[in-house]
Amino acid sequence: MGFFDWLSGTKKPEAGVAAASAEQVEAAILAVNRETAPYSVSKCRDGSCDIIAEWQIVDAKWVEIFAKAGLERAARIKMRLDVDKHEVRAVDEDYTISWRVGVPTLSFSASAFWGQKKEVSFGKAYGFTEELRPGEIYNYRFDSKEMKVPLQDAVTGQGWVWRGVAFGKL
Repeated sequence: MGFFDWLSGTKKPEAGVAAASAEQVEAAILAVNRETAPYSVSKCRDGSCDIIAEWQIVDAKWVEIFAKAGLERAARIKMRLDVDKHEVRAVDEDYTISWRVGVPTLSFSASAFWGQKKEVSFGKAYGFTEELRPGEIYNYRFDSKEMKVPLQDAVTGQGWVWRGVAFGKL
């Protein structure tokens, strides 16, 4: 991997891995979904991409965790399959969230991010629990690799290139 590949987040398949069909690549990406993951992967509905992966900030089982942790930003990865080049072009988007009475309200701001991003954040808080005893209130860790690496592995495992896009067309 070259320096610019590292900067852009481009990942290439191992030598000798034959390129699969676009349908097989799409199926492999969608198969990254799992019940216990704090993100979901689905077909893009608005035409801006082919597939989208995003944190499940409005899923009932994750809302409380994200709200307690004071999550203020969320991310998604938009992907477009380029059949001619056997590559998946991907862009990271970052957007802000404001919480009102435990319900997330999405707000897109001028400070939104578009490009390639690596982020790790974590938090732990102690206070009085619901039983009115001192204890851990929340404990979370956010690592953008948790969502991105399985997607990259799905693509490169099918013999396609994962091309990170920071500038230009998705």
